[in-house]
Order: sequence, then C-alpha cells, then structure tokens
Amino acid sequence: MTLVPRPRTGSSSNHRHRPWPMCRQCCGLALDMGSARTRAWIAGRGMILDVPTITFPGAGAVYPIQRGAVVDVPGTARMLDRLLGHRLPRLTRPLVVLTTPVLDGPTYRERARTAVEVLRPRTVLTVPAARAIALAAHADLSRPLLVVDIGAHLTEVVLLSEVVLLSEGMVFDARRAAVGTTDISAPGTSAEVIEAVTTMITSMLRQDRSSVTADALCRGALLAGGGALRPDLTYRLTGSLHAPLRAVPAPHTAAIRGAAKILQSAHAHPSARSAHPPGRNTGPHSH
Repeated sequence: MTLVPRPRTGSSSNHRHRPWPMCRQCCGLALDMGSARTRAWIAGRGMILDVPTITFPGAGAVYPIQRGAVVDVPGTARMLDRLLGHRLPRLTRPLVVLTTPVLDGPTYRERARTAVEVLRPRTVLTVPAARAIALAAHADLSRPLLVVDIGAHLTEVVLLSEVVLLSEGMVFDARRAAVGTTDISAPGTSAEVIEAVTTMITSMLRQDRSSVTADALCRGALLAGGGALRPDLTYRLTGSLHAPLRAVPAPHTAAIRGAAKILQSAHAHPSARSAHPPGRNTGPHSH
C-alpha cells in the first residue's frame, strides 16, 4: 500500500488531538476506484491511501474492477473492507464522495454503491471523474474544458461546459476507449492510446455543430491519469492533436484530490444535511 502524504496547514503539533473527527456529521471518505489502483482519502487523516485494485478470495488473485466496470461486486466490497474497515471511526457512518466514469455512469454507480455499503455509508455523493480532475487542477470552468484521462485500462475524453447542463453536470460530450497505459508494452509503443484519443477528439469535433469543442481544444486539453506521467505519450499526443496539452500536477491522484475537495464542502449539500435513521441506507446522489 502506498501512502501519499498531503501538506498540513497550521503549525500545531498537539498529539492529543484526535486523528479524525468523531462526530457522525464530520466523518467522510473520498473514493476513486480504478481498474488498477484504488485511492481513498479520509477526512482528517491528511493522506491518500493508494492500493492495487485486487482481492484474494481464495488461492488466486481477482481483479473486481476491469476497464472501468465493476465486474465483481462482492470482491470490490472485500477490497474496501480490507482497506478502510479498520480505518474509519467506530460507531459512525461516513459521508462518501465517489468518482465515477461519465459513460456507463448509472450501472457503475449502482454496483459501486452496493459494494460501498460494506462501509455503512450515511450518504453517497457521486461525481464524474473528469469533473473531480478539473477541480483538482483549479481549472476555469466558466469556459469549455477538454479533459483527457488516461488510466491503466481505460481512457476517457470528456468535454465540460456550462453551455449545456446534462444529467452528469456540465458534461457536454464524452467518449471512452478500453485502452490504457497497461496496453503500452514498452516506451515508444504508445500508438494505440494516441490513436484512440485522437479518434475520440476528432469524432467530437465532427459531431459538434457549435464551436465548443474547437474552443476547448485550442485552449488546451487537461491531461490526467497515469498516462500523463509518460513523457513519450504526452509528446506524441501533442503532435497528433496539433494542440497544447496541460498535465495536472500529480495527475495520477487528481481525481481523488478533486473528490476530497468536494467532500470538504459536501456538508452544505442538501442530501448531506438530511438526517437519516442509523439503520437506513440512502441512495446515490449526483453532485
């Protein structure tokens, strides 16, 4: 397991302080479950938990999330319980902010919510991963923004714009391809990923009768995911698109950091303020 520390604010070093808030209203958790890595951020802990998305129900290893889809709900639940069950405050029910892929979002949310129930969440708020990435990058969302998220097994290209508000919130258009960094066998062999991204953006340009996509591309696409850590890929992708690319700082953890920002302000959300009986589970909410 990898622990990614986050900068602390303030100079207090009083070790008598509790490591996390203990009240039911303050307990919170941000989750980003990818095909290769699962990352979590617990309110008050100041670090990102980063582990492989894998579980061991028997003699062999099982990968419960594949190509951006939850294929094994019980396996996903076991993984979450092993990672977080002992880390959450006892006798509390956390508010969970969960990143989701834009496409196939309803199916993913339903299966992911079932798996997350192992943590006894008070409320589950969902946010498109592209939106979380934009928040982590402090992007100006008053203008169209193209987000290219290249993960280990899945690549998404999402156009965020305030021009049209769809059910996912600010998503104007989206494409996905079942390729990622694990499909690159060696440095310099990133042709499949580059072709997939170029094809998706070209398709978006052709189908967009307005200038939203073209404006976002000229402004510069926001690059995130593990693919943004590969200089050979980003260099060749810039040449293929004939447009600038802007990599998010620490691109592999951008989605979880954006989800953490939402969690920090989520208690103002109407669904989070609602009082629920301790034994009642609530459905997912789009944030």
